[in-house]
Amino acid sequence: MSTRPSLRVERRLLRDGGFATLACTDEVGRGALCGPVTIGAIVVTGQTRTAPQGVRDSKLLTPDARERLAPKIRRWAPAHGVGHASPAEIDQYGLMVALRLAGHRALVALGVEADQVLLDGNHDYLSHPLQTDLFEPPRVVERVPPVVTMIKADMRCAAVAAASILAKTERDAIMLELAEEFPQYGWHGNKGYAAPDHIAALAEHGPTVHHRRSWNLPGVGQPDLVPEHTINS
Repeated sequence: MSTRPSLRVERRLLRDGGFATLACTDEVGRGALCGPVTIGAIVVTGQTRTAPQGVRDSKLLTPDARERLAPKIRRWAPAHGVGHASPAEIDQYGLMVALRLAGHRALVALGVEADQVLLDGNHDYLSHPLQTDLFEPPRVVERVPPVVTMIKADMRCAAVAAASILAKTERDAIMLELAEEFPQYGWHGNKGYAAPDHIAALAEHGPTVHHRRSWNLPGVGQPDLVPEHTINS
């Protein structure tokens, strides 16, 4: 499959649905052991020009390339937004609900109401469930536009790839800031994922308040929680 996404799919969805606006979304941080789960959103219209040169799925780009592209994407997109759900929310509500929270916050951050949402993947976690669970969080938005899912949309659709870049750069910035407080975990490099240095630090120091405590964290039995600002060496 080509690594050069275009706006062909987005324009077809706008045209076939008779829509004025399409919000394209992608998530990062789903498989991390700590830190937030983050969703980026980009709005496109029938008049949106070709995406900035170099836009790809964020996983295919170097950190420097993502940082260079992010401001270009913000200038290019008619509207853009990023939303987060915290580790505490992941622990309290579960990952799927946390993804919905982050996605709704990203939609709110757009500042415009899209007519339809293109979501990367094969599962619509954005739409409200038919029956609200007692443990559901308060709703961020009451109405979610119709959602279309597409597997590997971040490889085919330029606006989805652009959304992934915004999500990745914002989440990475959060993890770099947290790494200053907790240098042993290697978050400056692994960004909270299950890299060897991160797993080794978990085995030695246990999880922090920023870890997803409800998860079966590798190297962790039943350690005490490492409080904030206690790791200084």
